[in-house]
Amino acid sequence: MPFNLGPIELGLILLIVAMLFGVGKLPEVFGSIGKGVREFRKESGIDESKQSASATTVAPAPAAPAPAAQATAVNPTTTPEAGQ
Repeated sequence: MPFNLGPIELGLILLIVAMLFGVGKLPEVFGSIGKGVREFRKESGIDESKQSASATTVAPAPAAPAPAAQATAVNPTTTPEAGQ
């Protein structure tokens, strides 16, 4: 996550924004923020279609190797001892 914000911090930010603008204006506020971010990306040369195209051309990671068989432990109380 950007800026290492957890769910509690994001909730507090959302609560503060709701108190400042009112619950009825939230869709309008976040819509204008989204438009601003899209406009910034468009003007700075960061295009969403380029990002999604480059993400699909990345080769998938190789599959993890099969787990090795685990050896079973022998219970020393049930095995016969060598001298008896």
